[in-house]
Amino acid sequence: FYLTPSQVNSILKANEYSFKVPEFDGKNVSSVLGFDSNQLPANAPIEDRRSAATCLQTRGMLLGVFDGHAGCACAQAVSERLFYYIAVSLLPHETLLEIENAVENGRALLPILQWHKHPNDYFSKEASKLYFNSLRTYWQELIDLNTGETTDVREALINAFKRLDNDISLEAQVGDPNSFLNYLVLRVAFSGSTACVAHVDGVDLHIANTGDSRAMLGVQEEDGSWSAVNLSYDHNAQNENEVERVKMEHPKSEEKSLVKQDRLLGLLMPFRAFGDVKFKWSIELQKRVVESGPDQLNDNEYTKFIPPNYHTPPYLTAEPEVIHHRLRPQDKFLVLATDGLWETMHRQDVARIVGEYLTGVHHQQPIAVGGYKVTLGQMHGLLTERRARISSVFEDQNAATHLIRHAVGNNEFGTVDHERLSKMLSLPEELARMYRDDITIIVVQFNSHVIGAYQNEE
Repeated sequence: FYLTPSQVNSILKANEYSFKVPEFDGKNVSSVLGFDSNQLPANAPIEDRRSAATCLQTRGMLLGVFDGHAGCACAQAVSERLFYYIAVSLLPHETLLEIENAVENGRALLPILQWHKHPNDYFSKEASKLYFNSLRTYWQELIDLNTGETTDVREALINAFKRLDNDISLEAQVGDPNSFLNYLVLRVAFSGSTACVAHVDGVDLHIANTGDSRAMLGVQEEDGSWSAVNLSYDHNAQNENEVERVKMEHPKSEEKSLVKQDRLLGLLMPFRAFGDVKFKWSIELQKRVVESGPDQLNDNEYTKFIPPNYHTPPYLTAEPEVIHHRLRPQDKFLVLATDGLWETMHRQDVARIVGEYLTGVHHQQPIAVGGYKVTLGQMHGLLTERRARISSVFEDQNAATHLIRHAVGNNEFGTVDHERLSKMLSLPEELARMYRDDITIIVVQFNSHVIGAYQNEE
């Protein structure tokens, strides 16, 4: 099934979103110039989510990608709730008091976040009251705990992740008299999601990661070439430290059954995630909640089975690993992406493709054909294609779209092959998932001048 270039473009651009940070008096005072984001589904419906928001009561910007599994319910809930928990965790005591007083007296609330959303980024209206009440309980506790110390960003991120996961679990245990909501909170808790979140404030960049989505920094070297710096570690069986951590938390007798076929208890790829109460609750609690839950839950095979060798839960945590990086003028951009991208591309290629796209400079690499025998005709074709690519390389108005084009359409020579792209994008839903995963990307562009000025002040 052959798609024309314009059909390919309309599929690739369907979910793209760009945001430019506004300038004041012609000056940009933020270390972020703006960001591009995009998603390409493989699952129907897509199980990935993304979020971006500016913190209005503190400084800084939040951006995140969320990769759901066993459905999209948990990724959806985390994408709309986590940033509120982080923002509240960062607020000074007086602001928390102001917000609580406003709620008590029925006054309008101070806005905490300004969201930057694509029209397709859905928010669940039905659960907003429940979500608000859980959040309010959290800030009331923060008010009571007031130590008078300023909040450390790292602590705030860890607390917010853990607290939201705890609330997801509690809401499912308590249930809801409204049967629709009751089913919703159970679907959220029984499905799962990874999260990779960036908080950028001036030259301080914090990455909080739970699971196997990734953050990568694009750095421009003095000679103009591009390099990649990892700002997160995958929490899966490929990470030896992570396997060690899981083993340390359970008795020696379980050592052989904890990780099987590179999965947690032989079932779950990420070793950290939100939701997934199948790997957190005791067997008694799971049975009680499923039995008292709505009938739809009983019809769901996933909720009924108990993982094998399930002796000492919890086996899973949502606690993030937090990495802090001080931005330097050579740090040009940040890529946050779900594993759908990293399964198809090496970070070094990601850095080069985005770097060249953002600067508009195409470093001509000598054409490498590896061990392939190439005829003169094929070589001529490659060179012609390269020339066409240089003229059309910037047809994408969005860096994330440009990256997806490469991730899905690259051939063995590292160039986008229209025929391959057309084939991959026209696969029917049930086949697409066998060839690739959902891909969600946010590319954040930094302002080197502002970052340089910060450094000079110091």
